[in-house]
Order: sequence, then C-alpha cells, then structure tokens
Amino acid sequence: MKFTYKIISPLIAVSLLAACTNGHFASHKATTAQTHGHSDEKQNHDKHKSINKKSWLAGDHHIHSRYSVGWDKSVTPPKAIIAGDAIYSTAMNAQMAYHHGLSWMVTTDHGGPNHSKVNLEQAYPDLLSSRKAVPNIIQFYGLELDTPGAKHSSIIMPHTHDEAQLLYQIEKNYAKDEAYPKDPKRDTEEKMLEALTAMRALEHQPIVIVNHPGRSAQGLGKYTAVTPTELRNWNDTAPEVAIGMEGSPGHQASALNTDGSLKVAGIRGGYSNHPTMGGFDQMTAKLGGFWDSMLGEGRHWWLTSSSDSHVHYSEGGDDFWPGEFAKTYVYSEKNYDEIMHNFRSGHVFVTTGDLISELYVSVKNANNTFSAAIGDTIEVVKGEKISIEVKFLDPQSQNARFENPMVNRVDIITGEVTGRLGNKNIDSNPTTQVAARYNKSTWHKEQEYSVISFTIDQVTEDSYIRVRGTNGDELEPALDIAGENPWRDLWFYSNPIFIKVK
Repeated sequence: MKFTYKIISPLIAVSLLAACTNGHFASHKATTAQTHGHSDEKQNHDKHKSINKKSWLAGDHHIHSRYSVGWDKSVTPPKAIIAGDAIYSTAMNAQMAYHHGLSWMVTTDHGGPNHSKVNLEQAYPDLLSSRKAVPNIIQFYGLELDTPGAKHSSIIMPHTHDEAQLLYQIEKNYAKDEAYPKDPKRDTEEKMLEALTAMRALEHQPIVIVNHPGRSAQGLGKYTAVTPTELRNWNDTAPEVAIGMEGSPGHQASALNTDGSLKVAGIRGGYSNHPTMGGFDQMTAKLGGFWDSMLGEGRHWWLTSSSDSHVHYSEGGDDFWPGEFAKTYVYSEKNYDEIMHNFRSGHVFVTTGDLISELYVSVKNANNTFSAAIGDTIEVVKGEKISIEVKFLDPQSQNARFENPMVNRVDIITGEVTGRLGNKNIDSNPTTQVAARYNKSTWHKEQEYSVISFTIDQVTEDSYIRVRGTNGDELEPALDIAGENPWRDLWFYSNPIFIKVK
C-alpha cells in the first residue's frame, strides 16, 4: 500500500534553513503531519530561569548532523568528508524536531580519526548557530561515543560555558576510533571505566546512555559487544553518569521505501541477528529480562528512545526525523538544568507513534501521607496496603502517519528488589510479573484522561512497579519480522517507581 504525504515547506522558514543546510532544503522530500504539544514561547537560554512550570517535554538524545562524517581513506591520515554519513545541518534537525513536537534535543555526532577536532571546530559552531536560528527548542551539545570495549553511547553535556572544551577532551582522550593508526589499548572496558571516572569527576556531570544495546547480540541473551556485566560495571563506576539505555532504538524506518510503502526486506532498527520486539530492544522488551534484572538490584537504570537520525527514509535512508516516530518524555520545566536533572532522576517515559502524550503513575501509602511518581522511591511500612494510579492521555490528533492510534491495553508490571547480584552477567529477574492488565472496558475516564486504579493489599518486600501499553493485542511484544510496518506496532513504557519497605 502506498501513502500520500504533504510537503512541509509552508511551515518552515526556507530562507533561513537554506543558508543553514548548504541549499539542501531545496531538494528535501521530507514527510510531515500534524503534531501536538507545540509551544510558541521564545526559548530563554538563561539556564537559571524557568519559562514555565513542569510538564511532559518530548525530546530525542540521539541525532546526527552532517558532522557525522564519512572518511577519505586514500590519504593518511584519513580525511573527514562532511555529510559523508549523516547529511543534515543541526538547524534542519532542530526545525524538524520542533515541527514534530519536541521541546529538547541532543546533537550527537560520531567519530573517527581526529574527529574531536571536527566536533570542536565545525559541529559546535553549527550548534551555536542553530540555537539562535531555532530558539523554540532546547539544544544540548553531545556526542555519540565510539565506546571503548563496546559499541555506541550518547553523551549529553550540561549546558555550561565550557561545554565544547569538555566534550573535546572526552572524545580526544577516550573515543576508541580517535587515534590513527588504531590503538587497541583504546578499545577496552578498562578505558571506558577510565572515561566514566573522568566524567564523574566533572563539576557538572554529563549523562551517558547506551545506544541500541542489543543490536550486536547473536540471539536472545547471546550478547557480544555489549554485555550485562559491562553495563553493571559502568553503572557501578559512575551511577550518576551511566544511567540507562535506549529501549526503543533508532533506524525504525528501515522497512519503509522512499514513498512510505513497505520494504519487504527492511528490518526495524537494523537488528539483523535478534530482532526488536514491538520496536524495542530485547534488553528492555523481554518481561523479566535484563532491564528487570537491573531494577531488581535497585539500580536507577532508566529507559529512553531515539531516532538515531542520519538520513530520512524519504531520501533513501533508514530514519525518521527526530520526534516523528519515537519520543522520550521528561517531566520538567523547560530549561537546560531542569531537563538534565529530571532526566538523570528517571522522571521519564517513552512512546512510539504518538500513542500517548502524557503519563502519570503514582504510588501512595495506606493513609495517603506519602506518594511517589515515575523515577521516585516511596517508603512504606511492611504489610501496608498501597494504591497505584495510572493516568494517561491518548491524544485525539494525528501522528506523522496521518493516523490516530488508540491505546488498546495497559499492563502494570511488578518485581522484587533483592539487592546486588553476585553474578554481574545475569539478565533475568524471576520475580517480575504482569500484576494486572487493563483495557478501555476496565479503565475509566476523567475528562480527556484515561485512569486506572490498582491496589496491592500487603507489601512485604522491597519492589518496583512499571507500566507499559500498546495499540495491539499481543500479551507480550513479539519478534518484529522483516518488512513489518512500524506504525502498526506501537508501545509506551514508563520508568519504574521503587517501593522501599521499612
């Protein structure tokens, strides 16, 4: 089936973006649609002032510009080819991110020989120009680190006067592909732990998110480049820096042709060995799997989603625009410091296909004197009853596919927190279970919100709860097949609430 799309040029200041993109916009064929949640206020870049109260702010922490370069290997050392891998300017990415409903984004170009200099001297000035050109969206400076001993991870820098120099030092000293010729000593887990130790020591700590962690796995639980042991070691070394992973990876448009029709051999996310499950990495999607094993240790290990945007599918790439398909929502005021703080605190949920736009989960003790929200911890007396409320907004508007997907089911998932494991390679939590399933016949409406109420009569062990939902009928996310339409299989996931028994 083929679909018809609108052209976005009436919505974009063409003269501005043409200057920012070396004329690329003139040949641009991007698809767009109605979005919701836009804000018209001018961005206040004073990081100590808030321009509004807390709300769910959609963003994307993994976006490539034309400074994710190709390499001319006919010369020594290899020469960077601008737009050799990703092709858009930062301003183009920012405008499209804003158009698709994002409030914040991170530019994360990846490396190669002496790429730290490309980032410092070319990518960063491009970001500064984009911040002025597209002031409606918070634009963090970052990097997709070619990670020592692993694959890739997003580094999000706090917005400081020396953000560029600090990131330059991180990439120069620790990116495994920075040296030429290659230095095997840079590609070890020990080198990554050294990098995390250095980032932990900074006055303003960055955030590190593991990108597409299970993409290199050879099968279910058969990890290669990224292992449970490795990620636990990262989190142990810098628990306020290495805080999570992409649950829903980018490259989700791999199964779409340039006209939006389905590509028979296309594989969501490029996960060719073990596919994604409902568009989510196995490390997240498997109930009682790796993510639950981390939560079962009480680790603050948060979930994100991203576009990993390089080239839009309408121009022959594998990608959606930032915010077009996947969104990471942070409950925050709209300024740099608060977004970083709330991201680090796990006040986050993720969704695909604009299935929902707001999600509130609360846990309250028996007499309602204490409560906790997504990312928080609540203390209760042993044997006490707790009440759980889930409230979500299923927006009555079209997503970028000109469709209005509806939430079909919501699951409340619980698991026990039993403490740190002796075996760091464990990727399972046998206590994890779906405690309850709800649909539109068992939730109720409060104005435009759908509301679920659930009670646990006696809490006897330290535990956690998390929530997920889908527009489909699968009780558990199934393996994604080649040529699958990503817009038909949508999910949202909350980060957990921890319950501590006194």
